[in-house]
Amino acid sequence: MSTHTSTPAPATATDERSSLLRLYLSRGVLALAWALAFAGAHEDVDAVAITLLVVYPLIDAVSSLVDHRATPSGSERRVMAFNGALSTLAALAIGVAGAGGVAPVLHVFGAWAVVSGAAQVFVGLRRRGPELGKQWPTLISGGLSFLVGITYNIQAAGADPSLDVLSVYATGGGVWFILQALLLGLKSRQLRARTT
Repeated sequence: MSTHTSTPAPATATDERSSLLRLYLSRGVLALAWALAFAGAHEDVDAVAITLLVVYPLIDAVSSLVDHRATPSGSERRVMAFNGALSTLAALAIGVAGAGGVAPVLHVFGAWAVVSGAAQVFVGLRRRGPELGKQWPTLISGGLSFLVGITYNIQAAGADPSLDVLSVYATGGGVWFILQALLLGLKSRQLRARTT
């Protein structure tokens, strides 16, 4: 499936690929740093934990905005705008849910993971092609986000919900983002080699 309805000029495709590489690498590193910080700060749902919980979807919101601005017009650009708004609302909802303890936070985070994961799969499918590669890390990450979001809501309704799973979620997401960045870098080298 092609990324856009028309083939972009080579410079445009190169710029988009470079922008996405930087974005995915930064997003991955931030996710890993967040996971490390949250792993040591979530024993109690206190001000520090709630702040970190609010920050995580805000990172996604900012990333979606950067991605939106760097992406040529198309359906994936509209989905990035939607995801940015969704992640901002998720951050606000998590902040409110924090007053209710672990279960409400896990419910909100899980619902956000489901919808944002579906959006990520959609964007990954739209970006598959000769310029941006097959997008497997993005597709796998989005699919896993969708599935674990459902799991989090099931856990939240159980007898002993825990926020431990969120550090694992962020770590997995960070690894997939970094892997996608590395594959985009490889794709750039391959395309340069063909033109020299």
